[in-house]
Order: sequence, then structure tokens, then C-alpha cells
Amino acid sequence: MRILPTPFATPGTWPVPHPGGFHPALLPALIEGPGQEALRARLAEPGALVVTTGQQPALFTGPLYAVHKALSAAALARLLSAAWKRPVLPLFWVASDDHDYAEANHAAWLRPDGSLHVEVLPERPAEAALRPMSHEPLGPAIGPALDALAADLSAFDGRDEVLGWLRAHFQPGATLGHASGRALAELLAPLGVLCLDGSHAALKARAAPVVRRALEEAEGIERALVARAATLAAEGRDSGVSVGDGATLVMLEGAQGRDRLVRDGAGVAARHGGERYAMAEVLDLLAREPARFSGNVLLRPVIERAVLPTVAYVAGPGELRYLALAEAVYGHLGMERQLPVPRWSGLLVEPRVDRVLAKFGASLEELLAPDQRLEGRVARGHLPPQAMVALDALRAAIESEYGVLESVAGEVDPTLLRPIQGLKGRALQGAGKAEKKLVQHLKRRHEMETEQIGRARTAVQPAGRPQERVVILAPYLARYGPGILPSLLDAMVDWYGSALEGGAPPS
Repeated sequence: MRILPTPFATPGTWPVPHPGGFHPALLPALIEGPGQEALRARLAEPGALVVTTGQQPALFTGPLYAVHKALSAAALARLLSAAWKRPVLPLFWVASDDHDYAEANHAAWLRPDGSLHVEVLPERPAEAALRPMSHEPLGPAIGPALDALAADLSAFDGRDEVLGWLRAHFQPGATLGHASGRALAELLAPLGVLCLDGSHAALKARAAPVVRRALEEAEGIERALVARAATLAAEGRDSGVSVGDGATLVMLEGAQGRDRLVRDGAGVAARHGGERYAMAEVLDLLAREPARFSGNVLLRPVIERAVLPTVAYVAGPGELRYLALAEAVYGHLGMERQLPVPRWSGLLVEPRVDRVLAKFGASLEELLAPDQRLEGRVARGHLPPQAMVALDALRAAIESEYGVLESVAGEVDPTLLRPIQGLKGRALQGAGKAEKKLVQHLKRRHEMETEQIGRARTAVQPAGRPQERVVILAPYLARYGPGILPSLLDAMVDWYGSALEGGAPPS
């Protein structure tokens, strides 16, 4: 299987070290899994640093990009550790206090016939509380979902191992957040990655001082964010996050689930649930029950920097946009931010895709071109030679004869020139339509070839979207074995070496 990285548009910068040191109070928040002893020991060493990344939990660990982020952090940490001669570990923040069930309740994979299958857990009722994923039960629907995946993996040698891994975690009595987190912890430990439960009480307790300041200084933070958003807009950059509506950066789990707190006079109120708190009341609640509080997307990286010895955060494209806005939060709170670094992005091109490309003498770019360009080219190859000769002759004749008419029209009355050119254009369109009709019928006649190309395109661009944002990892593990992950990691190490300035981190 080929691993094709996306070219890096602009070389980024390397992180710089700081004193570091992982606080032992956070050890309980690390998600347990086999083979972590050596990793935990390195994390406990004085001056240990981490490269962080994270993602909301999802069914069967979610789309490929979640694993891409984890391995990107591992690749960057490997390079930094070698250059700095000190422990630098990758740490994956499992954002199990997120509540976006619609993003987490489905998984997609390619079936043996090459078609895309999407498995969806039962929808959350419209009136239901917005529970964090750490509280969202999988329930009995997880059994049929696993069975559907098992049926589509039946032909692969690694089927039983992959299903055993998933079935050990995705069980009816588990929550979606904890199942995904534990599955990732087991998967990633052999690659040197530890996972942190974002909803764990130990982490919430360490985060409470930052949450408190975010509440107490909400008005000043909002002014700073509005100013920063205006600066970004003037530069033509959109953070993708709205600010200036009176909302704090703090979420509270209440009657309506995870709810945004908004400024309400001298206190705050839950946006959906409507509960109102004087500032003293909400701060008292934070002191007594910190597990109910969490940061939104702009506060979470600030919390991470406050509680972890992080030197870099590996981010996706959307995260990079809003992290530029979050600079205002760091600045207002007087904190030095961790460096945002783009995650690796790329394609997994399976041998079956390469066989199709070779059969039709096509490139990957041609396969992914719009309007089924490859199918059209292949179908035109089946046009009888006399048809192509006739079409070429027809176009040449239109160009030639209408050229004469254009010349005459210019002499008779210059206002006739544009109508004559319009007639020529419609004549050329007619020739194009004739060719299109012939090609469409040839596509149907050669349906098998069209289907082969379509399946190859689905493999690298499922549902017309980037592969890494749609399909899960499990079928690749079952088909090609766990060795694909170290191969991916090695590719990412090479990618960062060429994508960041100078090719190697400063020692």
C-alpha cells in the first residue's frame, strides 16, 4: 500500500524546549492499556515534555485523521527527543467531555465490493440532554454495528484480531467516550503514544484554576477575542469561531447536558438550560465539582498548556484557524502558548487502486479530477476511429467557415460580429454534445470499466470527501496487518523532516 503525503504549503517552525515536568497528580487521567510501563516511566522523568494532539471520541475510534494526528505527534516527539536528548512523549487528549453526538455516532468503511458503508448508532432525540461522550452509553445497538463490520472484514486474515480489539472496548455497558479512548490507548501504546482522558476528575481538578480565571475575566477575554478576530479578518483569515456574543469560554454540565455559560449581569447563565448563577455561586460550584466544567475550543488548548509540559500541539486545518484566534486568550491570561504544528495529511493508496490506474494508464490526479474525466477518456478510447475523425473535421470546419463569416461580418457591419461569434459557439457546443452523447452510451456499454474506476475513486475519495475524514482504520488493519502503523509513522517522521524549517529541530 502506497502512502502519499499531502505537500506542505509553507515550511513551519520547530518547537523550542522549556523546563518541563509531568505533574504526578495527572497520572490517574492517563488511560490504561497494555505495554505502557516504559512510556509512563519516561513521562515521570524530570524535565519530560510532551507533544500533544487530540480528538473527540467516535465509533470504532473515528475517521483516519484521528490516528493520523496521534502518529503525527509521535513523529514530531521522536525528532525532538533525539535532538534535545531528553524525554519528549506524544500525548493524545481524548476529548471525552465533548457532546457532539452527531459527529461521534457513526463509522464508515469500504465493503469488499468497493462500496462505502456508513454504520450509524441510533440518533439522539431532539429533546435529549447534550451529554458528554463520557456519559453517552453505547447500548445494545453496538452489537449489530460490530456484526456489520465483522461481515465486511470476513475475507481478511487479520479479521479476528481487529474485531477482538474493538469488541473488548465497544460493549453495550460502556460509554462512547470511554470505549473509544481505551481502544485508542491499546492501539497507540506500541507506537509510543499515551492517551489522556479529558473528562477525568484528576485533570478537571488541575484545570480548575484556568477555568476560574476564564469566568472571572470573561469580559476582558471577550474584548481581546473581538480585537483579535478583527485583526484576522483584516488579514483575510477566518477563525471559524464566533465571538462577541457575551458567551464565556466555559461549559457547564447541567440540566440540558453540556451547556455554554454566558455572561448575565454580574453572574452567568446556562445558554440552553437557563440556570442562573451569581459569580460567587458558580465559583463555589467549580471548587466543589470541577468535573462538571470544561473549556470550549478556545479555552481547551490554554488549559492543556497550563496543566501539561507541552511544547507543541499537532492540529488539523480547522484547529489551526481557531488557534490563531486563541492567541488572544493566552495573551490576556499572561500565558505562553504551545506551538501549533500542522498534522500529517495524506492518502493510503491500496494495490487494487494502483491496478486500476495501471490498467487505464492513469494517474491519481486524473482519477480525482472532476466530472469523471477518466471515465470520459476511457470511453472516448472506444469511439470508432471514423467518429473521432468526423468530430475533429466538424470542429475544424466550424472554426474555418465561421472564421470567414466573422471576417465578412466585420466589413458589412461590425455589430454583426458578436452574433456570428455566438452562432459559432453554439455550433461548437453542438459538436461537443454529439461527442458527449456518444461517450455516455459507450460508458454504459463498458459498464464494468466504469465501475472499476468508480470503486478506485471511492477508495481514495469516499463520498467525494478526503479519505482521512471519512473511513475508519479497522479494515486497513484487518487487510494489511498492524505493520501499516509503523510504516505510517516512519513516513511522518520523513515528512516533518522536510516540512519544517531546516530539516531538523535545533538542539
